[in-house]
Amino acid sequence: MPALRKEDLVKAVGKKIKQFLKQPIVKLVLTVVLLFILVIISNLYLQWSQNDYDTSLAFKFAFSWHVEKFFLGSLVLGTLLVFIMSIAGSVTIGAIFYTFVIGVLGYADYLKMLYREEPIYPDDLKMIVEFGLLREMVGTGPFVFLMILAVLILAVFIYQIYRSFKMGRKLQILRVVGLVLSSGLLVYFSDFNNEDNLLRQAYNKTALWIPYSQQMNYYNVGFVGGFLYNLNVDAMDEPAGYSKEAVQEIVDKYQSQATENNQTATDEEPNIIYVMSESFSDPANLNGITVEGDPLADYYAVADETYSGKMLSQNYGGGTANIEFEALTSLSMGLMNVQMTTPYTMLVSNLDQLPSMVSLLSGRGYQTTAIHPYNTSMYKRQDVYEKLGFDDFLYEDTMTHTDTIENNPYISDAAAYSEIMDLLSTDETPQFVHLVTMQTHMPYSGKYSTLNYSATGNDNSASLNNYLQDIAYSSEALQEFLTELNQLDRRTLVVFWGDHLPGIYSDEIQEENAGATLHETQFLIYDSAGELSQQETHDTITSPFYFAPNLLSQSNQSTTGFYEMLLAVEDFLPAFEKGLYYQGNQWFETAQLSTPQEEIYEEYQMIQYDIVSGEQYSIDMGFYQDE
Repeated sequence: MPALRKEDLVKAVGKKIKQFLKQPIVKLVLTVVLLFILVIISNLYLQWSQNDYDTSLAFKFAFSWHVEKFFLGSLVLGTLLVFIMSIAGSVTIGAIFYTFVIGVLGYADYLKMLYREEPIYPDDLKMIVEFGLLREMVGTGPFVFLMILAVLILAVFIYQIYRSFKMGRKLQILRVVGLVLSSGLLVYFSDFNNEDNLLRQAYNKTALWIPYSQQMNYYNVGFVGGFLYNLNVDAMDEPAGYSKEAVQEIVDKYQSQATENNQTATDEEPNIIYVMSESFSDPANLNGITVEGDPLADYYAVADETYSGKMLSQNYGGGTANIEFEALTSLSMGLMNVQMTTPYTMLVSNLDQLPSMVSLLSGRGYQTTAIHPYNTSMYKRQDVYEKLGFDDFLYEDTMTHTDTIENNPYISDAAAYSEIMDLLSTDETPQFVHLVTMQTHMPYSGKYSTLNYSATGNDNSASLNNYLQDIAYSSEALQEFLTELNQLDRRTLVVFWGDHLPGIYSDEIQEENAGATLHETQFLIYDSAGELSQQETHDTITSPFYFAPNLLSQSNQSTTGFYEMLLAVEDFLPAFEKGLYYQGNQWFETAQLSTPQEEIYEEYQMIQYDIVSGEQYSIDMGFYQDE
């Protein structure tokens, strides 16, 4: 028998391999193995993105430090993959769609960690339709590429769903079974914060949850575990002793104080203006940063003549809506469950009523207007403002004044102030105007061709120098605006504050300023009549939920029982957020309270619970309105 040639032997072996691979059981095993590898790689990718693209940390998390949690997360991702494949009716198309979704999610997480030192939360997924903001964050080129790729993949996915209905009966049965099982598991996984949830119990065996720092929380339990941890949760846990009678006792206590104090309050109805200035802060306050020139000269010219100081911001580099929520409602994020990351989108729409400075002043006959020189959908502001009771909402498409400065794409502060002046031109009705500015929003690099200020000590010098020019223009516009207010016949009160620091500082600068310094922005309260009771105080440290009671108290306006309670808390706790408590001119990680102080603090907790998670007894009792 003649010997086989080498070429014939190769062909024979290849034929045998093909025949082997075509066997149903072999194809099934290979498919499962490949999908398992895809899930593992996708989970590693999420960890890699979470850890600033550090490959070593990602692998150590998965295969050394937190193996069990990594594979629990892989179980969730595998279930998601089966769900997508079942919808598509195709392993290949489902895997491609899954890969794209995970790829975008990881990239978004990397960017959010880079700019805000916060991971992606479930509620952030609602921002996926904010195309303008997404383009600004990732850049026009990457944004266009991702949009084209998304459209193509989505089109293929939808076409595959259409084709899938022509599959045979056995495959359809398998598909339905996969869809039912995977969707049921995903629903069960979404109840992660239920103490009886088996997945949560499995995580609890090795997980060290760090609720006060979601950044560390995601590091310690993995991206998937951290993401699940921030799913459905009550705004606050019910405090001990909560009842209608307990609330009534608190209401009676502080309403009597309000009644007594209001006997000497003025009947004057001044205009009241809130200005939340995007990323407005003083870089010179940071250790390691040296600023040449004084971009905030105009701001300090005003601040040094009125009640002013620093405000504690909950976030670094973002979280605008949370600071706005605190300032308007006088409710503290520091008292809420850590998973309640964005009340505007997660809480407000679920409430029947939400008392605020807006509703109080509306009850006093004020015309109330919100202004945001951008679109209406950010943080569901249109719905939120309606719930809060604003009469009008002006945005970029309805504003009269829309000027910008040089290459800055955002409407300038000066233009926004002109919009306010138009509202104040009539003296018939007192006005409450709440402005959320956009001029100083990221990205900063390339905004201005003329830079009058510079700074050293930060890697991102181009962005920082443009930011200095930005806040210089903001300072100038603020001073001119306040000067104009002095010409009005009606007394006007202004609360101005920066919502958070810009997310442009290097890791070294952030480490050098860890703690309160990285969360302190500038604020002032201005009275065109110059009659604030603490007009000479320029070094206050406060929190935004104290703005309303302070404004009314210092200008001798009527207050409410709710605001009297807040003033009582402020007496011993002038500023606080989770992990940062300012007492006795120093910062603590936990509140240092005496027994009487603890009682007042717990009264605030109970009242806030009553509003956001309880029966809202205090609203019916008139705790937030004039008698």
